[in-house]
Amino acid sequence: MDTSHRIDAYRRFMDERKLALCLVSVPDDQYYLSGFKAIIYSRPIDFVITPTSTALIIPALEEAHARAEASVDELFVYYEHPEKAAGGKSHVEHLDKLLSRLPKGARLGVQANAISLALARHFTDAGFELADIGPKIVAMRTIKDAAEIELMLEAGRLAALGVGASLAALKPGITEIDIDGAGNHAILAEVSDKHPGATLDLFAMSPTGPVRTVMPHVFSNTRRMEKGDILIHSRQVALHGYRGESERTCILGKPTLRQAETFELMLEAQLAGLAALKPGVPMKDVDRASRQVFQKAGLGEYFIHRTGHGLGLSVHEPPFLRFDEDMLVEENMVFTVEPAVFIPGLGGFRHSDTALVTATGNRITTEHPNDLKSMTF
Repeated sequence: MDTSHRIDAYRRFMDERKLALCLVSVPDDQYYLSGFKAIIYSRPIDFVITPTSTALIIPALEEAHARAEASVDELFVYYEHPEKAAGGKSHVEHLDKLLSRLPKGARLGVQANAISLALARHFTDAGFELADIGPKIVAMRTIKDAAEIELMLEAGRLAALGVGASLAALKPGITEIDIDGAGNHAILAEVSDKHPGATLDLFAMSPTGPVRTVMPHVFSNTRRMEKGDILIHSRQVALHGYRGESERTCILGKPTLRQAETFELMLEAQLAGLAALKPGVPMKDVDRASRQVFQKAGLGEYFIHRTGHGLGLSVHEPPFLRFDEDMLVEENMVFTVEPAVFIPGLGGFRHSDTALVTATGNRITTEHPNDLKSMTF
């Protein structure tokens, strides 16, 4: 991944803020700026930017991976085996080496929401001034560039493909885990055929029935579907790290009148949110457009989360379509639009689609049937 244009933009920010060194600790931000993404971060990994160089500090077991994929000038390795422990046993040892190149009192950029208090004190005790750089990286990631958009369009297609395959497998007696597996299999086969060398991250959940569908985030389990059950099938696909999210509510068998009425309200709320999502609109107005559909029907108390979230490298990322968010929607932002109601005794109702903001409105990246007839099995 070529990240040079992002580093150039970041260095302009560093120059404006008089920052001698910036420490990036959030894994998705490290990937955004360096092209390196590990599977597990139980061992600290640091990405460091200075006005003239970039560096990655990694544990030894990530060295070969980083040399193959990271776009950095320097690589520092710390070791957990005695044969090489003399080269450094901690990421802090390498940070100190980099800091020794700076004058006392230099200004360091850190991510305040990610750095430990112990490490912050280590820096200040050494005489450095700290500044929060977190909001800058958030702002950079908010507006997607052409390469990111291309990946997200394909990720959206794959997510919708998986939803279709999962729903096609519905029948009485199928487990939630098997529902997930049907879509996973379809996506893995498609990516293996169409995207050689790609990395892929899959997430799916399929709560069923009146009890489990009122839990907005819950792991799929071995519960078997029964006639009359509601299902909320949700999945994200990340292709080379970039995501698409698709979710559909469906009913196994003929819906009851109350199920049908609530489904139609949910769909109306989602379409209202999508219609409001365009450049220049305050994000709270998108939330209001969806929320008022439920409020007018007397169901406002059952819409217990925001209308949507930003999407990109992270499962959820800023900005958010929330009732108190004044930030304006901009072209090339990407959001999920997923208003919902979760009614005890009846069940949950939620569709989610990923929408890329265009110059005049938005483009859904996860096209899939959404009407009640199509979602009745």
